[in-house]
Amino acid sequence: MRDITSKQITLRSARAISVIFCSAGTIRLIQNEQLPKGNLFDVARAAGFIGAKLTPQLLPHCHPVGIDGMDIQFSFLSEEKHAEFFDKTTFEKSGIVILGEAKSIGRTGIEMEMLTAVSVAALEIYDMLKPVDTALEIGHIKLLKKTGGKSDRKKYFSSSPTCAVLVCSDSTSEGKREDKSGTLIRRMLEDINASVVDYQIVPDQKDQIQKQIKKWVADDVHFIFTTGGTGLGPRDNTVEAVSEILERDADGITEAIRNYGQMRTPLAMMSRAVAGSIAQTLIVTLPGSTSGAKESMEAILPAIFHARKMMKGGGH
Repeated sequence: MRDITSKQITLRSARAISVIFCSAGTIRLIQNEQLPKGNLFDVARAAGFIGAKLTPQLLPHCHPVGIDGMDIQFSFLSEEKHAEFFDKTTFEKSGIVILGEAKSIGRTGIEMEMLTAVSVAALEIYDMLKPVDTALEIGHIKLLKKTGGKSDRKKYFSSSPTCAVLVCSDSTSEGKREDKSGTLIRRMLEDINASVVDYQIVPDQKDQIQKQIKKWVADDVHFIFTTGGTGLGPRDNTVEAVSEILERDADGITEAIRNYGQMRTPLAMMSRAVAGSIAQTLIVTLPGSTSGAKESMEAILPAIFHARKMMKGGGH
């Protein structure tokens, strides 16, 4: 199974549909409650619920998820009601439409659970109708919509944000140590189509850190990510350097970073990271360790890019 520990826990939803085609005579039997196996839709709904809950046991690579809300509705196929879902040829037959929706708060999507739910509900209807209809057919099983995770990325930025990465380290600036955290941050930004317009290395000197940040602000770089100098060491000066020049704090960003990190290591609480804005540029200070920088970026990407719209007066 894929490792999803790096994914953020977010609200996820999915909507799926399926159709079981049957004769007009079968539709009348359903409407008149004359089926030999009794009530149709309550049993099919229960079967769909069970199918969704058992999805990880049926599909080997599917992660278990908590289903926090689910509904399955049934209706008779009608062009008036269902034109948005199917083309005109679908309505040449009579049938039953199964529409399912679910929500989950977790690290992975819930679409497979909903596709399983509408499929199992269709199979249950097939089983209950087969004594009265020999021409049953299941079709049009498809996902209509999903939200959460990667599918929501586009709402955070419509164009590629410009970013800069600043490595704050005496040893790296002196060439005694290879920079790994800065290059990692740069790669993570480029992987989600952000434009990294500059990358610099400076020693742990407040004046040099501030000078470089102010230059990027003057150039209207949208986002500045620093790495290093957020701990409790005697030469950890980045937090003080950035705090002195910030115009507005964005404590929620660092709260998210520390909360995410604390679920992975108790050492995350040692970070003194700060975040905030100068003019229309957002600055975030990140740890100097590779794992700390990686987890911090995982905690805030891509939602952090929404800050640019807010700073320009776009609100939420």
